Amino acid sequence: MANDNRTEKATPRRRQKARERGQVARSRELSSSLALAAGVLLLAYRLPGSIRQFGRFLERWLASAPNRQALPVSAALTDAGALLWSWCAPLMLGAFAVAAAASLAQGGPVVAAEALAPQWGRLNPANKLSELMSVQSAAALLKSLLPAGAVCYLSFAVLARDWGQLLGSGRTTPQATAHWLGRHLVEIGWKSALVMVAWSGLDYLVQRYRHEQRLRMSKQEVREEFRENEGDPAIKGKIRRLQRQVRRARMLRDLPKAAVVVTNPSEYAVALEYVPERMAVPVVVAKGRHLLAREIKNLAQWHGIPMVENPRVARALYRTVEIGQGIPSRLYAAVAEILAFIYRVQRQGARLEAR
Repeated sequence: MANDNRTEKATPRRRQKARERGQVARSRELSSSLALAAGVLLLAYRLPGSIRQFGRFLERWLASAPNRQALPVSAALTDAGALLWSWCAPLMLGAFAVAAAASLAQGGPVVAAEALAPQWGRLNPANKLSELMSVQSAAALLKSLLPAGAVCYLSFAVLARDWGQLLGSGRTTPQATAHWLGRHLVEIGWKSALVMVAWSGLDYLVQRYRHEQRLRMSKQEVREEFRENEGDPAIKGKIRRLQRQVRRARMLRDLPKAAVVVTNPSEYAVALEYVPERMAVPVVVAKGRHLLAREIKNLAQWHGIPMVENPRVARALYRTVEIGQGIPSRLYAAVAEILAFIYRVQRQGARLEAR
């Protein structure tokens, strides 16, 4: 029932945690089968030279046997060991390189300290016995027997096809025998490698699907992870409200310094401060919409700050200028006209009062 609730794909953080624990979609069979295929290709490439070496080796020892001139056992072992090493070393190195590249291609480099930590429970014979008798163990055995059976069938089919040649190989030269053995060995090898690569490719897809299923999350887990990454939405909302309240209080406190309030009759209100002696351009000290705009206009009226109705300029200032910033250059002319109008009205009012 717990798995039924895991309907969401794994988040990047969950994938990263799984990777840190060494849990990646990786098939050992795929690396092994690709290494086998690389070994077969290298064997086929080196086959002509290897056959000549093996033929010379057989000729030497078969020719010495009738004349009772067999070399010492140590010399025989040395020659056989050198021949075997010259065959196996390139194959092993090539197979190892391909296996390492295939493993890296599946999951990339993974260094998981948690996976490297000793787990003493694995040394318990009872646990091992229960694993051997489990359904997973039986499934793994069956999974191994299927490709092994296919490889055995292919090997038998190749040998049965040329069984007559095999029986008559005793009447041929060592060179011909070595060539026959090498050719059939390569044929069995590439067919077996093809079967193993196809089977391991299917196994990799299964492993990848199971890995994705194990990583799936429930909606509750997604929400909890979001809270861990981004914080509790309720707390973040409360912090934003407090920040808005602080900004609003500071804005209303600085409003009396404004030289003019530009309005869009009922929607926008933007207060501008401008002191020519210490300011290069007018600065927005307060702005708001709807209820806040109405509050700004009420405070402006209370403090005797002139208000000018200019919808276009009010909208532009509200949308493009933040509180505490100077107005942009494209609004210089429009704001200058508003300030000039305010200054003319104030001068006229001062002259009338003087009379």
